[in-house]
Amino acid sequence: MTMDRYVITGKQSLEGSVRVSGAKNSSLPLLAATLLADGTSVLMDIPDLLDITHMVEVLATLGCRVQRDEEALVVDASTLNGAEVDETLMRKMRASNLILGPILARTGRVRIARPGGCAIGSRPMDQHIKGLMELGVKVKERHGYIEAWYDRLQGGDIYFDVPSVGATENIMMAAVLADGYTVIHNAAREPEIVDLQNLLNKMGAKIRGGGTDVIRIEGVRKLTAAEHRVIPDRIEAGTHMVAAVMTEGDVRVDNVIPEHLEGVIAKLRQAGAEITLEDDAVRVRQRGRIKPVDLKTMAYPGFPTDMQPQFMAMLAMAGGTSVITETIFENRYQHVDELRRMGANITVDGRTAVVRGVETLEGAFVEATDLRAGAALFLAALAAEEATVLEQVGHIDRGYENLEEKYRGLGARLRRVLPNSSELARIDT
Repeated sequence: MTMDRYVITGKQSLEGSVRVSGAKNSSLPLLAATLLADGTSVLMDIPDLLDITHMVEVLATLGCRVQRDEEALVVDASTLNGAEVDETLMRKMRASNLILGPILARTGRVRIARPGGCAIGSRPMDQHIKGLMELGVKVKERHGYIEAWYDRLQGGDIYFDVPSVGATENIMMAAVLADGYTVIHNAAREPEIVDLQNLLNKMGAKIRGGGTDVIRIEGVRKLTAAEHRVIPDRIEAGTHMVAAVMTEGDVRVDNVIPEHLEGVIAKLRQAGAEITLEDDAVRVRQRGRIKPVDLKTMAYPGFPTDMQPQFMAMLAMAGGTSVITETIFENRYQHVDELRRMGANITVDGRTAVVRGVETLEGAFVEATDLRAGAALFLAALAAEEATVLEQVGHIDRGYENLEEKYRGLGARLRRVLPNSSELARIDT
């Protein structure tokens, strides 16, 4: 992971328009789904991100040919010749576990190491494994590896104890080639699930119910390659919207699906933001002090955990006290200590954070500990007095495409510098 740093001068009111890239959290399962077809699939608007690069490495290890053609990734899975991914690749990225379902369905067996990723909390594989076993899959776990195989892949009635996005996606991709019918109860409802359903159906699958808590799948004998455009990244869009509020700016965020942002929009309006909705854009304007807001992260369509750190940075500047409850990940307050270095007044008790707003944040040397924590500190730096040096921006690279270029276009003053660069001696940019 890159050790680059951002040097950011705050107190710049952001103005203009910014285009949201394709959704990272949709692109990864879509890439995994291409493994199901014996042919060449084309996925458009896939962002150029570190996580995407890692997934492409996984596909290449399995024998697929992948190339980027302007805005699209072209995946030829006809050359698939493997069913095992080594531990080094798997540990680079949590979403690498999404190959489990499609490889198993396509080849009849799979062996993968338990995946890695951001250290924001435990994300066990138990729901994935439980669902696969309901489809007739045999699973053995030993020495940090998951091995799975079947004599016959058959439809089943699956109930998730919790609505896991990754488990829902993995079972969908396995069940499309199973004999008979599969019903997934308590399925995740995220927009990324609907996007995966749409691609799989283009490939010849028979799935309905994506976006609800019950998904029904009629197995088919084979899938064919397809073309598909990924949905816009709702978390990137939400991040830009918070940036507009924190800098008292006026920003139009293009290439969005407003319905995917309802929870974020509602809370920003409570905080005093003026938000105008269009078919595929939102305009965010902020005048005056941010109002305090209480929020609790929940599975979709509730408030997204991936927006909690950014909102904490915003509420650190609110005119009053806000209470944040994190119900999804038990270790997702790693950004708190870094925000405190910038003058934030935040108290954490278990999964609850009390945020007492201060007049202004101050520039400091801070470090991104994970992807969304990095985004929160980036936003705090944009709004802070004087300059901030944000270290470990490789975490941010995992989820935000061309971030510095996009924000320079909105009037931000920032530069990316290499470790030990003499430029760090002058942080006034």
